[in-house]
Amino acid sequence: MKFIVSSSYLLKQLQVLGNVINSSNTLPILDNFLFDLDHNVLTVSASDLETTMSATLVIDSESKGSVAVPAKLLLEILKTFPEQPLTFTVEENSTIEISSNSGKYALAYAPGDEFPKSVNLDDPSVTLVPADVLATAISKTIFAAGNDDLRPVMSGVFFQFSPQGLTFVATDAHKLVKYARTDVVASQVADFIMPKKPLNILKNILGTSDAEVKIEYNDSNATFSFDNYLLMCRLIDGKYPNYEAVIPKENPNKLMIDRSQFLSSVRRVAIFSNKTTHQIRLKIAGAELNVSAEDIDYSNKAEERLTCDYQGDDMQIGYNSRFLTEMLTNLQSDMIMLEMSLPNRAGILTPVDGLEEGETVTMLVMPVMLNS
Repeated sequence: MKFIVSSSYLLKQLQVLGNVINSSNTLPILDNFLFDLDHNVLTVSASDLETTMSATLVIDSESKGSVAVPAKLLLEILKTFPEQPLTFTVEENSTIEISSNSGKYALAYAPGDEFPKSVNLDDPSVTLVPADVLATAISKTIFAAGNDDLRPVMSGVFFQFSPQGLTFVATDAHKLVKYARTDVVASQVADFIMPKKPLNILKNILGTSDAEVKIEYNDSNATFSFDNYLLMCRLIDGKYPNYEAVIPKENPNKLMIDRSQFLSSVRRVAIFSNKTTHQIRLKIAGAELNVSAEDIDYSNKAEERLTCDYQGDDMQIGYNSRFLTEMLTNLQSDMIMLEMSLPNRAGILTPVDGLEEGETVTMLVMPVMLNS
């Protein structure tokens, strides 16, 4: 088995696949890339059993075969080469030899058939989504997903597909983000919960692609294929909470304010908040918003006054500044709207401008009890 490939082309593909490999694996074979060669097509795969990703490379070769090559070692050596063709030759003595312009390097390999086989989806449903839409949907929601192992359904992003549009939801019970598109639709109704790890990998590579992503899914697995990549992952099993029930429908108090001004103010004031609760207080009266925080233990306090556009009753409400900061950072609009009903009910944060046709973003943040 022998093939020739460009060093930078191979490195670029392997760096993407390297994100799949865990730093500590129970099975030693998972520390390898699987190289599967079929004449001039080389398929490289990486897996952690839950997520498997492969990239198809067009190379120069006449042979067939498959070997598992140590991932860390291969990535380290590839990073040091300037752009040049490399020749990979599988030798009889269980080593694979790499020949460059300046030298030869031998790595031990494992037989390719030891590598876990990827699952084939039986009769999957298929939806096509433009890469930029999927990348935006993931980056707008993934930060709100939880990290609680006891509630695995909340540790992923909920995908809801229907002929009316696509909806992506993430929540950790303190904050919730719902991102919806009506300009991209699916042929039938379906929903599933995607784990965070494959979504982060997708988010990083989809941003540079202008392809359509083909999403195939059944009850237990989903695959994403685009350009020369195929990502397959096991879905999170369980029923997603009824998120519509927690979004308050009647919110008579509406606050409109400049996003970056509000974000800077929250960041500054939060420095003076209690380090365990991160609590800040919003006091709204007329066209004035008062943002304040106090850490009684250390006698630290801060207060800022901002002008805003407000319709509703005068009110005081407390929020966790970290959640508010995350949400405001994640929005791209110039102006935002914060809708509230009562100091103990969730507030709804939405962008006023900067959205595409058919795109909606709804962020929900739970208040914290104010110690008066």
